[in-house]
Amino acid sequence: MTDLAARYTAARRIAAEAGNMALDYFQKWEALTIDVKGHQDFVSEADKNVELAVRAALAQAFPEDGIVGEEGAPTPGTSGYTWVIDPIDGTTNFINGIPQWCVIIACVHQGQTVIGVVHDPVHDELHHAMLGGGAFCNDRPIHCSAKTSLREGSLGVGFSGRTHIEGIKRLVSLSCDAGTVFWRNGSGGLSLAYVATGRILGYVEEHMNAWDFLAGHLIVAEAGGRVEPVNADEAIARGGRVVVAGAGVFDAVEGLAKAAYDV
Repeated sequence: MTDLAARYTAARRIAAEAGNMALDYFQKWEALTIDVKGHQDFVSEADKNVELAVRAALAQAFPEDGIVGEEGAPTPGTSGYTWVIDPIDGTTNFINGIPQWCVIIACVHQGQTVIGVVHDPVHDELHHAMLGGGAFCNDRPIHCSAKTSLREGSLGVGFSGRTHIEGIKRLVSLSCDAGTVFWRNGSGGLSLAYVATGRILGYVEEHMNAWDFLAGHLIVAEAGGRVEPVNADEAIARGGRVVVAGAGVFDAVEGLAKAAYDV
C-alpha cells in the first residue's frame, strides 16, 4: 500500500470513529458544556474532546505528519503531509440538537489536498475522495448534478462573522433574481458534500477556514464538479473564498459570487 493509500484508509477509519464519539455527545446535546468564542461561534466539550481523539489517532498512525485543527495549536511535521481537521463542523446546529453537522478530515501534500473525508454520522454517510480516485458516499460512487440551469435546483450559501454582512445579502438577492433557491444548513462542510452528491447545485461562501472546506473541495472536484482554485497551504494560513458547483452551472455560480463579493 502506498503512503497516500494508507493515509486514505486511516482517514476514513478515524473519521468513522470520531463520528461515533461525536454522535454520543449529540444524543445528549442538552447537557453539553458550551463556550462562546465570538458572534455565532461556539465550541463545546464535544468539539474539544473529538479533536483530541482525532489528533491522537493520527499521531499514532503517522507520527511524522503535521496536524492543523480548529480547536488546538498546530503540530509541525517532517513528512510533507499535513492533516487538517474540524472535529464538528456545524457546532451551532450540534449544540441545539439540529442533525446537520459533520466530522471533517483532509490531508494536504505540497500545496494540494490529496485526501478529503466529510462524515455525517447522524445519517451514516461517509463522503470521501483521494486525489485522482473519484468520490464516494460510503461505498457508492457520487457525482455532482448534471443540471445546466440554476432554476433547476438549490444553491448553498454560507456566512460567517469574519466577513461583512453586505456580501451575503447581495448574494442572496442575486440568487433570487437568478431563479434559484438559496439554501443554508449551517454546515459548510456538509453543504460541500451535498454538492458532490448532486443534492444541491453548488455552494458559495465569501470566506471559509481550511478545516471547513479543503476536504469538501476535493470531494466535489473528484465528483466531476468544478471549483474555484485554491492553494491548500495558503488556505491553511489564511482561509479563502469557496465557489464550487456542478460543471453545467459553475460559470453562472461563479458569476453570482463575483457580482456579490468583487465590489
